Amino acid sequence: MKGIAAIGEVMIELAPLHPPTLRLGYAGDTYNTAIYLARHGVPVSYCTHLGQDRHSDAILAQLAHEQVNTQLISRHPIRLPGLYMINNLPDGEREFSYWRDQSAARLLFSEVQPPVGLFEHAMIYLSGITLAIISPEARAHLFEQLADYRARGGRVAFDSNYRPRLWPDQATAQNTTRQCLQLTDIALLTLDDEQLLWGEADEAISLARLRALGLTELVVKRGAKPALVSEQGGDWQPCPVVKVSNVIDTTAAGDSFNAGYLSARLMSANCATAVRTGALCAGAVIQHKGAIVDRDAYNTSHQDLSQQS
Repeated sequence: MKGIAAIGEVMIELAPLHPPTLRLGYAGDTYNTAIYLARHGVPVSYCTHLGQDRHSDAILAQLAHEQVNTQLISRHPIRLPGLYMINNLPDGEREFSYWRDQSAARLLFSEVQPPVGLFEHAMIYLSGITLAIISPEARAHLFEQLADYRARGGRVAFDSNYRPRLWPDQATAQNTTRQCLQLTDIALLTLDDEQLLWGEADEAISLARLRALGLTELVVKRGAKPALVSEQGGDWQPCPVVKVSNVIDTTAAGDSFNAGYLSARLMSANCATAVRTGALCAGAVIQHKGAIVDRDAYNTSHQDLSQQS
């Protein structure tokens, strides 16, 4: 086994350029992570369904350009990629509008047999969005396959990435997230998402619940505040993140953090070093608009942050 396979959905992205002009791109939470993993030198494959349209062609071309393996991608004869639009707020935060109900990716794991070669990778990476867009039957197939995969030595990394509008109700989201965490080796969670999912206003309550899960490796992202890491249910270890003064767009901040963190851990870095690597990756991304930042601009921002911190 070698490399990572990321599972999920890639969408057509419309991002503000010079209003009312919009920039066309392609993005999605696990897709973003896959691209930034590849930029950090990690062998990565992407697993999804696409259509037979020109946007699907462009997505495959972008993945190839980023040196992400596309052999796990199948193409549906009728369905298309979903679409979303970003609205940036003055503080760099963002709002999204989605059109994805009939996207091809919603058919992931609808077949009992998984994509050939998926579980030959050393690690599988997925998110709460991956789970939310597929059917309950498909989730059951996936969980059975993940359990068998881990029994054979595979590792699973998971970001809960809770988006309420994708779920039929909060209880289903909670139950599904709980099931996935039981199959997870590295959990990369965001405190805001966790509090929203579980209805917890007090950070201490959220952290106590998460630590009690006893996960092998648990990272809690808290924006500009130090990330928290717990190993084997142990005490929280606060890990400072890089401060960024020029925040333009926080789209893909968590996704790119996950890429930097996982790339460092795969190179045997300790958790604190991995948090710093993840924060540098996210810090470079949020200084630009859109989820996938031009490679040269990303490298320049990443290098500048590394020298400043």
